[in-house]
Amino acid sequence: MNSEKKKIKFASRDCRHSCLKWLRSNVLLTMTLAGVFLGGIIGFSVRMHNPSEEVIMFISFPGDMLMRMLKMIILPLIASSLIAGLSQLDAVACGRLGSRALAYYAFTTGVAVVIGIACVLIIHPGNPAIKENLGEGEENRKVTTLDAFLDLVRNMFPENLVQACFQNMQTFYKPAPIKVAKAVNVSDVTTTVFMATTESLDNASKIRAASENLVREMRYTDGMNVMGIIVFCIAFGLIIGQLGEQTRVMYDFFMALNEVIMRLVGIMMWYSPFGIMCLIAGKIMSLPNLAKTAEQLGMYMLTVITGLLIHTLCTLCVLYLVITRKNPAKFVKGMLQALITALGTASSTAALPVTFRCLEENLGIDRRVTRFMLPVGATVNMDGTALYEAVAAIFIAQMNGITLSAGEVITVSLTATLASVGAASVPSAGLVTMILVLTAVGLPTSDISLIVAVDWLLDRIRTTVNVLGDSFGAAIVNHLSRAELEEQERIHIEARRASLRERVAIELEETGFEVDGVTAKRGPLDRINKV
Repeated sequence: MNSEKKKIKFASRDCRHSCLKWLRSNVLLTMTLAGVFLGGIIGFSVRMHNPSEEVIMFISFPGDMLMRMLKMIILPLIASSLIAGLSQLDAVACGRLGSRALAYYAFTTGVAVVIGIACVLIIHPGNPAIKENLGEGEENRKVTTLDAFLDLVRNMFPENLVQACFQNMQTFYKPAPIKVAKAVNVSDVTTTVFMATTESLDNASKIRAASENLVREMRYTDGMNVMGIIVFCIAFGLIIGQLGEQTRVMYDFFMALNEVIMRLVGIMMWYSPFGIMCLIAGKIMSLPNLAKTAEQLGMYMLTVITGLLIHTLCTLCVLYLVITRKNPAKFVKGMLQALITALGTASSTAALPVTFRCLEENLGIDRRVTRFMLPVGATVNMDGTALYEAVAAIFIAQMNGITLSAGEVITVSLTATLASVGAASVPSAGLVTMILVLTAVGLPTSDISLIVAVDWLLDRIRTTVNVLGDSFGAAIVNHLSRAELEEQERIHIEARRASLRERVAIELEETGFEVDGVTAKRGPLDRINKV
């Protein structure tokens, strides 16, 4: 009996020690998890007392400060990481890396859309009774797929790089200008009244025609042009890598800048648990009637979450397991800090600094891969957003009693895939690009406003899936490109050694040494061999 008690005592002591050891090594992760749960508890508790707008603003303020800090560091982080990473690769290696990344992005996004369409068709969450309860939606701005594609290409090549740091270009529609005829002076009063009445009716018809006859107008809107900055930094980094020692100063500068930015990220992360707690609490308190919303749109939420879960487990995890032969659970464990940050901020760009740290420090992914793939992936690879847009489009069709044909379903899948590429990596960007999907199949865009009530939660979940998809992609491309990266590293080191030896040889050529009072010159080969 005593021996058994001792065994139980030792086992409990070992378990306690292992738990304490894990907590000490994962203090920040534990604090962030606690912040998420505390934010939910505080939000629902304070919500029952009907807090005022001032109280909600005060509680949300620390969370807003976290978002501002993360957004502040995005621009130098993207620029330094892309330039520093690509300057270590030649054009051929970068092309292979990019082709593998694009193939992964296209495959996972396409599969996500198919899974979303299958879920919404099988579960069938929408029916006309839902729209009767929710009422009519609000009209959104007109936008077409062609306009969105052209805007994407325009933003890839900004005319002013400084302006691209805080503005991007979008196409808007405005009514065509109306030409009103001048009044005609007629002596007869009856004729004058008749002419005035006729002219007013004519003008009214012209106004109605003009409202239907819209013209395009290009405008700059607030928001960072991430795509344009990425394209410029990719070209800039490749040119630095080609010029070699001529641009050594630039290479060292961006490498040092990247290290400084990552150090700042490390400091900010200790504030993130408190900021995420305040973000979640403030958002929950500011929501309208949760019970009624859940009752009306509960099946729609269940469909989206089911699709995201299937995509994560059956596409991303299985793809990682098949290609790398590694346990995806351990990978997800190493990414927990970034996933929780994405859940709290609802922005894959805001979670970008933490994603860098998790991949490079926790999982050992090559920096050249992360610095190229993560900024690009945060902009163009949005599996969760593509799945969400496909589900939402067919759900809106079901609410309106419209049965989509096979061709229209294919159109939804293709448009949702393309629209997710153009979606900005900011909160609720999927609602904007969803207009493209609905317009492509002739569905009312005003119904988007009916599902905004639950977007706060779905946006956070799909952002978490987006970040996880980017991270799995970086790990898969790192595994496939391992031999090429090692070869590039070897060539880079040999080039640096050759350049250093050449520089030392030139310096030794210009200096001499004394032998028995006679100044002599060393030969180049002797000096290089000594080096």
